[in-house]
Amino acid sequence: MKIFVTGANGFVGSYVVNELLMHGHEVFASSRTGDLSGFNANKNYRFIQVDFTDPYSLQDAFEFVQPEVVVHCGAMSKPDECELKQAEAFDTNVFGTVQLLLNAEEYKSFFVFLSSDFIFNGQTGMHTEEAVADPISYYGKTKVQSEEAVMEYEHGWAIVRTVFVYGKPFYGRDSFITLIEKKLRNQESFSIVNDQERMPTHASDLARGIESIIEKKAKGIFNLCGKNILTPYEMAMATADYLDIKDHHLTAVSTKELHEVAERPLKSGLCIDKARKELGYEPMSFEEGLKRTLS
Repeated sequence: MKIFVTGANGFVGSYVVNELLMHGHEVFASSRTGDLSGFNANKNYRFIQVDFTDPYSLQDAFEFVQPEVVVHCGAMSKPDECELKQAEAFDTNVFGTVQLLLNAEEYKSFFVFLSSDFIFNGQTGMHTEEAVADPISYYGKTKVQSEEAVMEYEHGWAIVRTVFVYGKPFYGRDSFITLIEKKLRNQESFSIVNDQERMPTHASDLARGIESIIEKKAKGIFNLCGKNILTPYEMAMATADYLDIKDHHLTAVSTKELHEVAERPLKSGLCIDKARKELGYEPMSFEEGLKRTLS
């Protein structure tokens, strides 16, 4: 299939592109910056530099690609940054998604949108696909608004909600685990929250789940995340144990002690029963994901 991927220079986007190429799809990767990947040797890989918030350049890109599928991974995803720059966050996350939907409509492309557990308030955890969104940060609000736009799309769509994605980067910035590895090896001091529950998701599992949705043209909302519930501090301690680093300067702190700009949900787990049943989705354990990330 001919697939247009946004945010290809990002952490999740790079894994999605890699997974799609492994399955023989014709991938048109896009980002507002130049190509950072090493995928050019693959005959099915093409890169397009395009800003998806620019209607004119986006229209040109769609005319060139005429995609059967659009996978929208691109986003302004740092909650604090979204809280401080709300106009930019809206333009990127909401207006950009709408522009993509308008262009996809012309070619009747199947549309896959990457969303987040941050659409929930985090009071209960283990949310199903039917749970009512109640975001407590501006980032979460933009994801809800984008989901609402996707749900109005008439030519087939899937919304993928995920949690705390990690793994070994193909390129670009670190994931949480590789960042912690560097802090540990360099004996750096670092405070890590220990009262927020997450279900860490290895990026390869997420990418496989998205590829399965595309192959099956599975429509609707899907939770794709890991199977274990851990706090970020517990993830960091597991990383230290794996590396056998006992003398470190990592400190557990509460959410209140961090004084972050954007409010975070305390319990943000997602129920993956639907994905297991309809997609055959079965994520690796955090222990296995840690081995793959640090090997």
